[in-house]
Amino acid sequence: MASRPRQAGDAATIERSESTLVVAISSRALFDLGDSHVLFEREGVDAFARYQIAREDELLAPGIAFPLVQKLLSLNRGAPDAPHVEVILLSRNSADTGLRIFNSIEHYGLDIVRAAFTRGESTLPYVHAFGAHLFLSANPESVAQALSAGIAAATILPSKKPSRPSDQLRIAFDGDAVLFGDESERISEQGGIDAFHRNESERATEPLSGGPFRNFLDALHRLQAAFPSENAPIRTALVTARSAPAHKRVILTLRHWDVRIDEALFLGGRPKGPFLEAFGADIFFDDSAHNVESARQHVATAHVPRRGS
Repeated sequence: MASRPRQAGDAATIERSESTLVVAISSRALFDLGDSHVLFEREGVDAFARYQIAREDELLAPGIAFPLVQKLLSLNRGAPDAPHVEVILLSRNSADTGLRIFNSIEHYGLDIVRAAFTRGESTLPYVHAFGAHLFLSANPESVAQALSAGIAAATILPSKKPSRPSDQLRIAFDGDAVLFGDESERISEQGGIDAFHRNESERATEPLSGGPFRNFLDALHRLQAAFPSENAPIRTALVTARSAPAHKRVILTLRHWDVRIDEALFLGGRPKGPFLEAFGADIFFDDSAHNVESARQHVATAHVPRRGS
């Protein structure tokens, strides 16, 4: 009997997906859709559709996350044995009005071939279906829904572009409530900084729980480990308000997880923005509204809202 062609869901397909870093991104994070989004909110989906179709051949300007996507996709030209990186476009546009988006993708040479257009409905079910490790959106409600569903997600904020762009992909993370759980942060909020330091000292050898970005960090680490450490195209940083003696638990937790963080900045409450600019972050993830306000004046910044906040 003749063998059938491989179909989606075959073992080979599933195996490849498990070795792929998948990033789902909304059209408003990838491109500058500010004017048309204002029209959508003011006049509705039909007016928005007419606007986009009339401008179908006009290129969209890059959005805040555009440089990040370029660098992510460029990793596929690196080590042949490295996990593949795939960027999925998710949009509440219709497929008809989304043609302008794909025309812009083609013009800029972005290797994005999979997309979901939902015409106003939530894109969250497709974040799951595509197996995304990370979801970036300009819509805080969509981000909150994704986080509640256990997916690393963040709201891309209007931010400053990197002042010293490079070919290396540089990603920075806050610690508590992002890479780690928020239990220690809650102790600080409820009992003050002395209670926080006392708790961290007493439990220094007890690993912190994983936060919403733990799985994304794992996937990023697998990708990073495929390249020589002295010439890796990815560099990561932990940028935290913690200071000694609360640093020890963080270091031992990362060691326990067996993941690589290239730089760790323990700032003791100093504003994070200048340090992120010095690091050259392509994107920074933080749960604190105060910290993201400082950060976005210097680098592309994404807010990770805490559950219940």
